[in-house]
Amino acid sequence: MLDYRLVQALDAVLTQGGFEKAAQSLYLTQSAVSRRIKQLEAQLGQMVLQRTTPPKATLAGQRLLHHYQQVRQMEAALGLSSADEKQSIRLAMNADSLATWVTEALLLPDHPGVRFDLVVEDQSVGLNRMKQGDVMACICASPEAVNGGAVVALGALRYRAVASPAFIRRYQLDSASPAQLASLPCLVFNEDDQLQHLYLRQYCGELPQHIHYCPSSEGFLKACLAGLGYGLLPELQMQQEFAEGRLVDLSPQLYLDVPLYWHHWQTESPLLQQLREQVQQVATKTLRHL
Repeated sequence: MLDYRLVQALDAVLTQGGFEKAAQSLYLTQSAVSRRIKQLEAQLGQMVLQRTTPPKATLAGQRLLHHYQQVRQMEAALGLSSADEKQSIRLAMNADSLATWVTEALLLPDHPGVRFDLVVEDQSVGLNRMKQGDVMACICASPEAVNGGAVVALGALRYRAVASPAFIRRYQLDSASPAQLASLPCLVFNEDDQLQHLYLRQYCGELPQHIHYCPSSEGFLKACLAGLGYGLLPELQMQQEFAEGRLVDLSPQLYLDVPLYWHHWQTESPLLQQLREQVQQVATKTLRHL
């Protein structure tokens, strides 16, 4: 049977950023915390902690902490733990949701002490985090629930192909067709990002031939503004740039709607239920209806 005192030590080391501060928070000696971690690893037969500065959880450690946080939330709901005890929620979501709409939903007035651990993954692969048991909930593009999980449709982010006026002048574009764009420099978030590929394939059957990888939502927008390439950006992210003429829609009649879904475990704590309901409320007023 799992000894949660050992898992508590792991949580403290990661939360406090080291063994010394973890020992202080648990009112233990540093050697006692170290022994608990070693005992936990002996019981599991694998490492739970990378001894880096600061320490990092292994995949097994992450799964264990996810389970530990669920247990703590259920205990809090049953009145078995202190109301002042801080709870953590580990979420996976796509970078564009984080950059545009979802942060409003993370404000939980009834739980001011909750800590969020946000994991950024492309909307096409974020569900893998749920399958691995690494996160408590996930926003991604898949409508298929994982085993033991449930899924809620949130809405869609609408993307448009945009570029700066300097980019348009450089390549002598007035109203660019998707076929023209296929050969021009385009921005792609990372190797998992297939939005530009989907857009071109949908409207002209082509694939992008000249790609710049830019794994940052803010950096992606700045690269577009600088004229490094064109890119698929969510309408929500560039309203001001459109209004000021710093970005131009290359094909105003064309767009790409990406559906988003909230995935959660069926054994949902009251805290996660409140978070889900709040995410749904914000999504309803912000995203496109599916």
